[in-house]
Amino acid sequence: MKKYLDLLRVKHYLKNILVFTPIFFNKTLFTERFTTALIGFFSLCLISSTVYILNDIQDAPKDRLHPTKRFRPIAEGSINILQARVIGGFCLFLSLTLSYLAGGVSGLLLLFIYFVLNVSYSFGLKNQPLIDVIILASGFIIRVIYGAALTQIPISGWLYLTIWTGAFYMGLGKRRNEIARQGSTKDTRPVLRYYSYSFLDKNMYVCIALSIVFYAMWAVEHESVLFIWSVPILMILLMKYSLNIEGDSDGDPIEVITHDKVLILLTVAFVAYLGYIIYV
Repeated sequence: MKKYLDLLRVKHYLKNILVFTPIFFNKTLFTERFTTALIGFFSLCLISSTVYILNDIQDAPKDRLHPTKRFRPIAEGSINILQARVIGGFCLFLSLTLSYLAGGVSGLLLLFIYFVLNVSYSFGLKNQPLIDVIILASGFIIRVIYGAALTQIPISGWLYLTIWTGAFYMGLGKRRNEIARQGSTKDTRPVLRYYSYSFLDKNMYVCIALSIVFYAMWAVEHESVLFIWSVPILMILLMKYSLNIEGDSDGDPIEVITHDKVLILLTVAFVAYLGYIIYV
């Protein structure tokens, strides 16, 4: 069972929690819209698993040369390519079905965009500098837009900008740590030849600064004055994330967060404080 869970990348389902962002901030988390968002969450989980499977099939030869990716089920041979394709096809069909039931054509369109972008990434665009990071970042914002489309809730422009810049920061940080882990050969990730520490560091911290500024602008406009006190919590959270990024980490956002109890605690505290302001 573990090899199938690894194939589906269940741990990365955490990213899809972003689909609940619209109803959380719209004070409709405990209404019937939660059911719609929950269906959208499962739909995103399934289609993201399809993308991961396609990516693993495509990258299997290179993954076998990587110090950690060589243990992925397809790369190590514990699941063959035919099995992976069948599982991926089933996930895709079920994802599209659930999305249509939850949000009709608009939901399907957003899932199609997400799928096409990520498949294009797996089959070549990940080797194009900047484009690879743009696609990585777009995955986060599409999740929020998808949640907004399903529940028919508008999102503040400041919040979109916060998520965009935060996603760019994480994408650039991922590339930064891949350079550190793969050394000078860069055989398993050709696009790393185009990046340097200097370029990635400068743009990472431009993005994190903008993310904090955009969030602060959004907090100032909020009806509750208590909202402004969530800004320093976010700053501390991002500083801790940066500390991990510059340490012995592979840079993947989910790996960075789930392997640090302090970061998990800060994230829970941040969300709990926002929940208290909005709902209590």
